[in-house]
Amino acid sequence: MSTTIEIRVRYAECDPMGLAHHGAYPVWLEMARTELLREVGTAYGELEAHGVYFVVTALSVTYKRPARYDDRLAVAVFLERATRAKLEHGYEIRRAGTLLATARTTLACVDADGRPRAIPEGL
Repeated sequence: MSTTIEIRVRYAECDPMGLAHHGAYPVWLEMARTELLREVGTAYGELEAHGVYFVVTALSVTYKRPARYDDRLAVAVFLERATRAKLEHGYEIRRAGTLLATARTTLACVDADGRPRAIPEGL
């Protein structure tokens, strides 16, 4: 299961040199992950309405080349592993085919009180 979204690097995401700040990358990853969830037929808001939440328990990003202001980027997300209560995703961020960064996240499924719970059937 995978999807790719396209984004444009916004001015507010850049440092004074016009390079995308490292803190923007996790936001882009979340945007791609949210679209992947939508493509399987569920909006994150619907899950929350039923007391299902996903929290990021691990995040790593490897920066290979900088993204710059106004670049058009492709952010690809891949579901690499799913267990009873965790999801592991891999990511690639590219500009015109050139790999700029790779990343990995681990998400845990929790209830409204933050206790681990099983991922609902169908996800």
